Amino acid sequence: MRAYVLVEATVGEAQAAKRGLERLDLADTKVLSVDVVIGPYDVIVQLESPDLDKLGLALSAIEQVEGLRRTATCLVIRLS
Repeated sequence: MRAYVLVEATVGEAQAAKRGLERLDLADTKVLSVDVVIGPYDVIVQLESPDLDKLGLALSAIEQVEGLRRTATCLVIRLS
């Protein structure tokens, strides 16, 4: 299961939020990328997890990173 987490950082804290997100140690979820972006969000995190429960634990950990104001999670689905 793959997801994108769209992060709105506190004003002036995008780089610090990026560093905090990169340092996360998520036992069962892999952080594929952490990118600072320009637009309505400041950072986009790409995650990969074996199931929704483990992804939920990772999202809880992400919300504890200092400098984050709000997050939105987009789950990747396959249309066939």
